[in-house]
Amino acid sequence: MGLIDTHTHLESFARRGELPAVLRRARESSLEAMITIGTSTDDWALYRELTEANPGFISYTAGLHPCSVEEDWREQVERLPAFWSEAGRVRPVALGEIGLDRFHLPKDPAEAERVFARQCDAFDAGLAWARQLNTPVVIHSRGAFRECVERIDASGVDWTRVVFHCFVEGPAEMQLLMSRGGWGSFTGVLTYKSAEAVRQAARVQGLDRLLLETDAPYLTPVPHRGKPNEPAYVAFTAACAAEVLGVSPEAVAEASARTSRRVFGL
Repeated sequence: MGLIDTHTHLESFARRGELPAVLRRARESSLEAMITIGTSTDDWALYRELTEANPGFISYTAGLHPCSVEEDWREQVERLPAFWSEAGRVRPVALGEIGLDRFHLPKDPAEAERVFARQCDAFDAGLAWARQLNTPVVIHSRGAFRECVERIDASGVDWTRVVFHCFVEGPAEMQLLMSRGGWGSFTGVLTYKSAEAVRQAARVQGLDRLLLETDAPYLTPVPHRGKPNEPAYVAFTAACAAEVLGVSPEAVAEASARTSRRVFGL
């Protein structure tokens, strides 16, 4: 059984004409499947087309990334349900990524407060659609873990279908997610020397609940850190996970792929 990259962004590769080579390298690295993650109306239709052109290998999501929440966010969010209902078209496997991001807020405190409040409103609306559509939801949380958890609690979304992507918190936060039935997914950050708390969180979640991702083209794992990331490089994060968990790379591939299929219905 091959690896599954549960969170990648293929738009930049597609726009630059690099996608065929990226997909070829992914297959050569024993990648079994990948999920390309929607961030705004700019990429949802593209990702649906890529999924339809690569059945079984590419799946997609649709959602409004917190850093894409602008004044017109309501109009964008209201367009989400159509991707689950349009006859004859492949559906997203999850709604997302949605969430909260304090890292990229404006420097001006008053403007930062206004932007974050808008993020919160858009996040609540996305969660409401995820509940109504009965679909998994992919969470972006940067500098706002507790607030994300509180808003998900209030939304009534089924926690067993909630994935915190790019999990960079520690073991206590992982315990909190697991107590609710949620999931954390690990990027190349797992391989970074400074990320011991993340590795501890991976041990807490354990092999049987392991989810892996690249978040390509970002967060490239060691030994390619500093270069653009791509789906093939999930193999390096998987190798690190095998060391962290004290199991074979084959066991990591089998367990993480099984969990990916369970969570996202692949």
